[in-house]
Amino acid sequence: MQNTNTFFIIGLLSSLLLACGASSDEDAEKNGDKRDIKPTLVTVTQVKNQAVETTETAIGSLEGLIDPTVASELAARVIKVHVNPGETVTKGQLIATLDATDFGMQRNEQQAEVARIQALIDNQAKIVARNQTLVDKKFISQNVVDNDVAQQNVLKQQLAAARARANSINHNSSKSKIVAPVSGVVERKLVDTGDFVRVGDPIVQIISKQRLRAHLPFPEHIGAQLKPGLKVRLSTPTSEKPVVSDIRELKPMITEGSRTIDVIADVVDETSWQPGASVTGTVVLGEQSAAMMIPEQSLVLRPAGEVVYVVRNNVAYQTIIKTGLRQDGLIEILEGLSANDTIVVDGAGFLTDKADVSIQQAK
Repeated sequence: MQNTNTFFIIGLLSSLLLACGASSDEDAEKNGDKRDIKPTLVTVTQVKNQAVETTETAIGSLEGLIDPTVASELAARVIKVHVNPGETVTKGQLIATLDATDFGMQRNEQQAEVARIQALIDNQAKIVARNQTLVDKKFISQNVVDNDVAQQNVLKQQLAAARARANSINHNSSKSKIVAPVSGVVERKLVDTGDFVRVGDPIVQIISKQRLRAHLPFPEHIGAQLKPGLKVRLSTPTSEKPVVSDIRELKPMITEGSRTIDVIADVVDETSWQPGASVTGTVVLGEQSAAMMIPEQSLVLRPAGEVVYVVRNNVAYQTIIKTGLRQDGLIEILEGLSANDTIVVDGAGFLTDKADVSIQQAK
């Protein structure tokens, strides 16, 4: 009986010792885990007021305003077309030559007619002078001289008409040399050497880049904010150079089907811009001189809504905010923050309220 009690006491003591050892190990493990938790490494920025623009962007197309089709002003045969499609031409450059042989013969004929009438006038002047001498000597009457003077005036009018016809022939002859009315690029060649063209027949089509028109379809819900004179920033894939223009006009009707407003802006003297290309236009609807803007990556969605983390004494505090304009990777803050608050940028998505943070210094 005494031996049994002894074994019972020994077993009870062993159990107590094992329980105390296990409890000590568990406490040590918990304390060790707590010591191993490190602050989250983040980057921060300060909230500042800055100027911001209210803009709207649309993608449209470019139209060439100057694209003349050069036509013949004569009925003649084509001697040679001096340009080809895709070739750049300058204003006044020779494009095509027409056969002017008929005009050469007409010019020679008319020059002979002018010389004939001039000879008649010279002779009539001598007659008038001679008869005037006879009148002074009272050998003939004044009526004879008056008739001679009248005949001389008739010849002078005939000479003027002959010279006018000669000038007309020379003018028409000059039309056999067809020149470019504007600088641009030859889009199409519509005739070739040996073709016979009539008055009005097209020779070539030229596309000029001197003045282009951008058509930008903006949604109808901002129609009340659009008006002529607003600044427009334009860009196109064919050129690395952006252009700043303004709204020239608004088409009065809403485009059926797309329900958009056709906004028109002009591009002048941009040689690298191409008619028919797409164009991106950003209209500046208004400007705010002071708006609180934060980087997009600072904003985190939580069950409470849109939040940012404000850092104070290396602790991140969750703050619910109200947002406004979003532009160029920035978000406008309407409520919830104050100027000069320090907020988390990179690493915000890994935080919870009142989490310890370690701020990474900018390099």
